[in-house]
Amino acid sequence: MDDNTKTQLEAAAFRRLIQHLQTHTDVQNIDLMILADFCRNCLAKWYAAAAQDQQVGLDYEQAREIIYGMPYKDWQAQYQSEATPEQLTALANKKKPHS
Repeated sequence: MDDNTKTQLEAAAFRRLIQHLQTHTDVQNIDLMILADFCRNCLAKWYAAAAQDQQVGLDYEQAREIIYGMPYKDWQAQYQSEATPEQLTALANKKKPHS
């Protein structure tokens, strides 16, 4: 497989992941952090870092809007729930914090 095809496939898979996360708003970031050691905010940080590496003018808040599909404050107000004591305990018991 050539590099261009590989990049196109990776980009398509990433877009599918973002669409999946935007569709499944019931999945809280803390759940992602507990189970997968990353969350939507991590993706936004990685996206912003990639933009910076490519010298593209995109900041963290803009990257968050891309990942969440709306301004982060709007997503929080509509979909974010308070973490349960069980979630907080599970996150605290992880061997290392999320990235």
